[in-house]
Amino acid sequence: MVLRCEVPEDLWHLYNMLQEKQGDRLKASTMRKVTTVSSTGSTNSNKKRLNLTVEVHKVEFDPDSEEIRASGPNRQENEFVKLGAYHTLTVTLDMTFTIEKLCWDQIFLERLDEASNPERNAEIAAVVMSSNGLAHVCLITSHMTLTKQRIDVNIPKKRAGSSNHSKAVKKFFDAIYRSILQYIDFNKIKCVIIASPGYVKDDFWKFFLEEAVRREDRPFILNKSKFILTRASSGHKHALQEVFEDVSIQSKLADTRFSQEVQILNKFMRMIDINPDKAYYGYSHVNQANEEMAIDHMMITDELFRSKDIATRKKYVALVESVRERGGRVYVFSTLHVSGIQLQQVSGIAAILRYPLPDLAELEDISEQQEYDDDSDDEYQQQTAFDRVQNDIEDMGF
Repeated sequence: MVLRCEVPEDLWHLYNMLQEKQGDRLKASTMRKVTTVSSTGSTNSNKKRLNLTVEVHKVEFDPDSEEIRASGPNRQENEFVKLGAYHTLTVTLDMTFTIEKLCWDQIFLERLDEASNPERNAEIAAVVMSSNGLAHVCLITSHMTLTKQRIDVNIPKKRAGSSNHSKAVKKFFDAIYRSILQYIDFNKIKCVIIASPGYVKDDFWKFFLEEAVRREDRPFILNKSKFILTRASSGHKHALQEVFEDVSIQSKLADTRFSQEVQILNKFMRMIDINPDKAYYGYSHVNQANEEMAIDHMMITDELFRSKDIATRKKYVALVESVRERGGRVYVFSTLHVSGIQLQQVSGIAAILRYPLPDLAELEDISEQQEYDDDSDDEYQQQTAFDRVQNDIEDMGF
């Protein structure tokens, strides 16, 4: 496959498609230091741009610098790099590269198809802030929560006769304002969530409206209806998890894919409390429910598909395909989302069932009882046959 990453989320898809030590190969342009020896015996070192193909032994993703680093031995002959020599290829945005795989399974092909969908871009922006001068400006895509800027301003306590506190707060709000102006494209974003503990969000919103009019920033004035104010416990990024659990927020984000995933996960969490026989998690439980054709919705994290053990990956791919064949709906959660992190805490795989099933232990007891009954029946049949032979022998006078 010849591909090119156009947006940061494409890099996340690439990271999930490259498997370590499974025969994957990555071909891309790179810079490498080359040492040449002249006819006089002197050496000269300089950097040359080369096209190398490495077999992927290690892959890393850095969402902040927006690049993928894949390391491994060179698998393509080159006059400057020996076969088998280790090299690290760096893939960045707007860079063309080639991936070779021994097998493109269904999960890989679905991810590739999804990454090629032009409608997948970020739909939600969020700003979480706190009174101590900490804020995070984030863009939320289908698979990632991207921190575009972390703002940290020291805000002193209020003191009588001192204006230092109000000046620091204004500086803090101004930094958030400029960050929103820089990173949020209102032509793509459907809504902007402003969240904080207490009245910080309300004070910022008042500052925001006044500043937008004063500076005549028309994008802000024309799109102020896209802003949603809500509560968060802190200015840290993990506070977004509780923001998206808010029912009023979910209703306003109902047409976004991310919101659908959050809703189905929240439904599962509630199901554990009110009807645990319809909420299974862990591979063995979910697989057993699938054997009973009982799965309505299955949730699984993409991390399980990145297993270095090819047999483990095949196990989860086969389960996904089987659930779909039996009419179930599958949601693949990103571990770069707060919802994916939450799902990881319950083994990374879970299911909501169409109808209640007894606990797995009960199913195993039933299965063992059936095996016992079968064995008992066999013993009974054997005993009956033995009795018939014994009677025949007695009839014959022995």
